[in-house]
Amino acid sequence: MMKRYAFFLLLLAIAAAGPLKAQTQDPGKESFVQFSGLVLTADSLRAIPFCVISRGSHGVAGYSDVNGFFSFVAEKGDTVNFWHVEFENSRIIIPDTITRSRYYIIKLLTQDTINLPVVVIRPFPTRAAFDHAFVHRPIPDDELERARKNLEAEELKEQMRMKMADSRESYRALMQQRQQLLYYQGQAPPMNIMSPLAWSQFFEAWKRGDFKKKKK
Repeated sequence: MMKRYAFFLLLLAIAAAGPLKAQTQDPGKESFVQFSGLVLTADSLRAIPFCVISRGSHGVAGYSDVNGFFSFVAEKGDTVNFWHVEFENSRIIIPDTITRSRYYIIKLLTQDTINLPVVVIRPFPTRAAFDHAFVHRPIPDDELERARKNLEAEELKEQMRMKMADSRESYRALMQQRQQLLYYQGQAPPMNIMSPLAWSQFFEAWKRGDFKKKKK
């Protein structure tokens, strides 16, 4: 009985020593930190949304939200890059001497100047040339006009007629044809001689002149 109690006391001592060892561990030895902060403009301190943040060769680690806030897990000593199309690229290095599990920064980005190609505007040589071009030169369609033309019924019909059938439509037509053959398997298929639809199509073709002899 005493041996059993001694065994239980030994187990309790081992279980109590585990959490004590974890609590006394130095937090500065952890290599990962929660890296958080804000991305703001350097001139007006406005939030920069959707800024791409990457960890060196590890790829994209996160993005800043609409308020410029970001947060992700990084490693001490990582080189963190900040990318945005309207601002100059910047980078920082997370110190490897920090002892806490969290690291906060406020990153300021400078507006990038975009140089557009030079556009030279020249006047017409004469007033008559300007009047002629103003009246007769075609005006290119804007996006709304192009959308309206593309959505016209006749244009859509022509596009559907010229478009080739894809794999799904071809498979559906083949399955319908095989189902029709299986439905009338072992008997003669019905004839369309008494079908009103077939006679209507025949008269329409007759009126169009589909049965006339074509001259060679």
